[in-house]
Amino acid sequence: MKTCLTAKRLIQLMLAALASFPSLNAHSQTLTTVALAETVVTATRTEQPLQDLVADVTVVDRDEIERSGATSLADVLVRMPGIEMARNGGPGTSTSLYLRGSETRFTAVYIDGVRVDSQSTGGAPWEAIPLAQIDRVEILRGPAGAVYGSDALGGVIQIFTRKGQGGFSPYAGVGLGTYGTRKWETGFSGAGESFDYSLGVAREASSGFNTRPVTGYNPDDDGYAVESLSGRLGWQLNRAHRLEATVLASSMDAQYDASNRSPASTKDDHALNLLQTKGLSWRGQWSDSYSTLLSATESRVQYETKPSAYLTMTRLNGYLFQNELRLGAHQLTAALERKVDHLENSPINRDRSQDAVALGYGWRERQHSLQVNWRHDQDSEFGGQDSGSAAYGFALTPLWRATASAGTAFRAPTLYQRFSSYGVSTLQPESSTNQELGLRYAQGSSQFGIVVYRSQVSNLITYSTTATGCVNSPSGCYGNTAQAEYTGLTVSGQYRYADVNLKASLDLQNPRDTQTDKLLARRASHHANLSADTRLGRWLVGGGVQLSGARYDTADNTTVLPGYAVANLHASTKIDKDWSVLARIDNLTDSAYQLASGYATSGRSLYVALKWAPLR
Repeated sequence: MKTCLTAKRLIQLMLAALASFPSLNAHSQTLTTVALAETVVTATRTEQPLQDLVADVTVVDRDEIERSGATSLADVLVRMPGIEMARNGGPGTSTSLYLRGSETRFTAVYIDGVRVDSQSTGGAPWEAIPLAQIDRVEILRGPAGAVYGSDALGGVIQIFTRKGQGGFSPYAGVGLGTYGTRKWETGFSGAGESFDYSLGVAREASSGFNTRPVTGYNPDDDGYAVESLSGRLGWQLNRAHRLEATVLASSMDAQYDASNRSPASTKDDHALNLLQTKGLSWRGQWSDSYSTLLSATESRVQYETKPSAYLTMTRLNGYLFQNELRLGAHQLTAALERKVDHLENSPINRDRSQDAVALGYGWRERQHSLQVNWRHDQDSEFGGQDSGSAAYGFALTPLWRATASAGTAFRAPTLYQRFSSYGVSTLQPESSTNQELGLRYAQGSSQFGIVVYRSQVSNLITYSTTATGCVNSPSGCYGNTAQAEYTGLTVSGQYRYADVNLKASLDLQNPRDTQTDKLLARRASHHANLSADTRLGRWLVGGGVQLSGARYDTADNTTVLPGYAVANLHASTKIDKDWSVLARIDNLTDSAYQLASGYATSGRSLYVALKWAPLR
């Protein structure tokens, strides 16, 4: 299970990858940009062209989401480089995402700029984020504490809902699939002279399958139902100033099997997830070089189980005042930010706050790119926490670019980890240092990247029977009991051969507890994704394969989860100018595999969707 990324092996991988692309000299006189001249905001919280970034960023757009035919956001993200998933059953059940092997709580998650987190479990409730409302996702790999503060040790995932553009554009869709899956969605968007707007509503339900096929557990099918809504309203006051309001709401009822103790074998357990976000922002362009952003946001994450009584609610409030100054090749940013976390989880009813100042400097000229960030957070309970990062990029040729970066980050313990019956009030923040090297190629639609990284985490919080300070729980509690190291290599690329679009990624990693020298639970030493699509007449057809090596289900590395390969196929076409149809087969070979020990995953399944979206 141990992966050794030796210098020799690394050189071999890099040479093999380089050999599949045109020589450096052959293209040294041709200036070619990435085919999609996209801009992203996640790397520095300011708009930047994707091809100018020093950071490791992937963008997932609405077309890719729709082609995937996936039910959940996690099922889309796990097909991206550097991401793994663990889930206790099917969609709607407890889900964890590991970005470069790091803990699920080490990924900071934002929806339209609104921070989403649970002060109970730690990390975003991935199972509660409604895929139907998402228009675009930006994935930033690597620590971003110097920009975002607490939580971003492994990276940042920012989710955007639809934004109105052009004239009035309605849409509607329905879908049916295996396991009694049925879905409908409808909405509209548009823009006028000074206003833009969008509104979407959706409902999805499934009868599910038995996610806990173990003797003593309820043998019923575990289905789910989710209803969601998103809205955005923008008002362009004049050429320089814009107001924008966003809202998202999702309510999910998912069945699960809680215990094999009587009468659990006949109990119909339900988990109720409620997610709400809302934000209000004002952008001002005071001159050609100086702009500001002022925003106030709030999110609410609530989790409840029935008939067994459990309820936890997290509310997060955020206030941001950001300044940006562009002077030729130089960009300076300065921000003041306040975060307030609140947890209600009986008997806990507590708040904590973090006040921060953040500074950034970027410089881009000819072959050179430099990005430096520093941030100081004043935590109401832990005092001052400093984070910093520096990244440099050098264009070897117009097509090839090398990057190097280093950074630090931290995460404050959740209020549950400190004040529940399993908590220890003296817990300290988890902290990390990270270094990475990258090499990227881009010519037209062809792209290639290789990134080598190493991240070390101190004061890692785990639940342990040997942790000190277990006053309320003699059997065990949370403690700063571990140190972790996440090392790895990610190779990714896409290439168009004739009429076929090819895309692939490979991750070799070694996420390890350095005190016990054991692999961290539910993370494989290697995983990969392969996909291809092409046009056959009026049809867009394609498929993909997800591959994962063996993983351990627990921290003591005793229970093995075997490796697996899952193949998916999709096909879509326009019936006429306004109507389109999508068909998808997931788990084509009906592979039996587990993402968590004792929990089943879906077998071969078919999904067909019909969508109406009139052309403007």
